[in-house]
Amino acid sequence: MGGAGAAATLGACAGPGSTAPKGGEGAAPATGDAKGEVSFAHWRAEDKAAFDKLIEEFQAKFPDITVEQDISPSNDYQTQALNRLKGGSAGDVFPTFRGAQFQQFVKAGVYTDLSNEDFVANYNPAMLEAGKSDGKQYGLPYQVVLPMPIANKSLLSSAGVDAPPETWDGFLDMCDKLKSKGVVPLAWPGNAPGDAGQLFNTMVMNEQPSDDACAQIEAGTMKTTDEWFVGMLKKYAELRPYFQPNAVGTVVEPLQQLFVSEKAALLCTGSYHISAVRSLGAKFDLELVPPITVNSNPKYLGSYNATFILGINAASKVQPAAVEWLRFLSDKQYAGEYANATVQNVSVAGVEYTNPDLKALAPWLEKTLMLAPRFQFNDLDIRSAVEGSCIAVVGGTDPAEAAAKAQKVIDQRI
Repeated sequence: MGGAGAAATLGACAGPGSTAPKGGEGAAPATGDAKGEVSFAHWRAEDKAAFDKLIEEFQAKFPDITVEQDISPSNDYQTQALNRLKGGSAGDVFPTFRGAQFQQFVKAGVYTDLSNEDFVANYNPAMLEAGKSDGKQYGLPYQVVLPMPIANKSLLSSAGVDAPPETWDGFLDMCDKLKSKGVVPLAWPGNAPGDAGQLFNTMVMNEQPSDDACAQIEAGTMKTTDEWFVGMLKKYAELRPYFQPNAVGTVVEPLQQLFVSEKAALLCTGSYHISAVRSLGAKFDLELVPPITVNSNPKYLGSYNATFILGINAASKVQPAAVEWLRFLSDKQYAGEYANATVQNVSVAGVEYTNPDLKALAPWLEKTLMLAPRFQFNDLDIRSAVEGSCIAVVGGTDPAEAAAKAQKVIDQRI
């Protein structure tokens, strides 16, 4: 994901009866007869059954189009997909990871420009940003994850907390009340960096002086030693009494068990772990409880992330058919089928969720959420240094010292 984008720019190859797009990189998909075999390349093996059912429904509506899934392991997709897609042999419709890989593919000219496609209007406008570059809509962020702590509503109610706190003082007060009841307020996997870093999204969202602060840290125009960042680390320090013992040495799986057994009130990862805790036997109602780190006028109430971004390959020979498949996936009926089958929210607007947990989380999609800022880092060493400073503070390091150590790594990378 941290690789540099290729310089090559590829135009689309037009199929029979189609009109080839003009203008090279960033051209719109070709128009014409929608027929042929569409290769749908992705790494979502866990979604295969859901997509199989959707493909069956799609092909009943479009008998002249077939869709074949081309599934790779996620690591292989990160390293090999660009070359495969550029050749046009796979991935007429394809996803990318948000951030570095998306930008890499845009620079390589793999995406077509979807800005003028009618089905873009089916999406929640606030959630389209992750698929844009230089003002053009190259991809459609499809699956939505809410990287915020998930909470046991029964434990919150027993501690006298009837709604998620809307201030930092309220969040700390909630933690005090939960601790007094003999439960761990915050179960946080400090020894699983990918999961531990999710808390950073909501800890920083109302502390940063600008929405691109993480990108500016990577660019060197802001520093982790700046007052605002050290202030954010001090708030991590305030949370120390509320994490489980040895928080920096704990991975996710034992914390899921702690949460399911109702010995911990909040699991500080994200909505993507709801299926896991349900499979482990959690029966209680769930809520999202992000830390609001200010005491008045928060800019954001939470964070979201686009798990993958769907687009159409500029090298595809069946672009009109590929457009129809992407239009189909963008319809609220079929997006809803995908969401309920995979137990994940989607960014398509107006979806009817039948899964109880998805229904409970759906109102969050209408709140003022920040696109997860941790993924502004394209250099993974820099991201690790920044998030590592948070882990170090929870482990007892002075915030200013942790910030200085992180900045030293960043300076070396820049």
